[in-house]
Amino acid sequence: MKVGINMLLWATQVTRDHVRQLKQVKAAGADGVEIPLFEGEVAHFRDLGLMLDDLGLERTTAMAMVSPTANPVSDDPKIRQAGTDQMKWLIECAAALGAPVICGPMFQTLGVFTGCAPTETEKRRVVAMLQEVAPLAAQAGVVLAVEPLNRFEAHMVNTTADGAALVKRVGHPNVGLLYDTFHANIEETDPVGAIRKHGKCIRHFHCSANHRGIPGQDHVPWLESFRALRAVGYDGWLMIEAFGRALPGLAAAIKIWRDLFPSNIAVAKQGLPFIRKTWKASARS
Repeated sequence: MKVGINMLLWATQVTRDHVRQLKQVKAAGADGVEIPLFEGEVAHFRDLGLMLDDLGLERTTAMAMVSPTANPVSDDPKIRQAGTDQMKWLIECAAALGAPVICGPMFQTLGVFTGCAPTETEKRRVVAMLQEVAPLAAQAGVVLAVEPLNRFEAHMVNTTADGAALVKRVGHPNVGLLYDTFHANIEETDPVGAIRKHGKCIRHFHCSANHRGIPGQDHVPWLESFRALRAVGYDGWLMIEAFGRALPGLAAAIKIWRDLFPSNIAVAKQGLPFIRKTWKASARS
């Protein structure tokens, strides 16, 4: 099992200016980092991958569709095509970076709601988009891990069951689920049971506290969740995702109004050992 931390704590675009923070994360015990894919050229991510190799850090990637001009479920075919094109760009960037996973809500633009439940037409549009890009992901050696989001951020895919149904309809081995404990805390009636029921679809795992702070200093059922992951044979990443106020725009977007930890590096120094210890304990329980 490998553990890591999402670099959105420090930046929406990781560059060579973040070497100090990356070294700190490595020293705190991370096997790798999750790199945001929001902007930049493919060449930038190729260069970043070489730098991470030098630092001894593996990597995964995280994405989100944030522009209303690129949305896979839009009624406008040009906007839908822009969403597909964004996914193709993401796959290129992840391949250049040397990342085997792209995770995130790749089914709609964040915060764009119709005011209704997802329609069958919208679902078909997402399935068609993922079916188009999945072979490209396979060629690049990249898994697309679809992230169910809570109802306040998206309407298309909110629960693990929603995500598993989408993955089944896409029907491609390079498309699976990201399970995020923060969103599950809001949407699941039985978060641990959801892992056990749909665990075969889970290809990536976000360790995210119910308040977005440090895992282990919250009420997520970590030991039970890890037991469930072991029961379904999960052997992917355990990636910490926490959010602070260092990036005001991002903090405002995800509603972080107070400091949840003393420093960003404290998340790594306290969270990574907790995740390792609890994962180990889950084997003995």
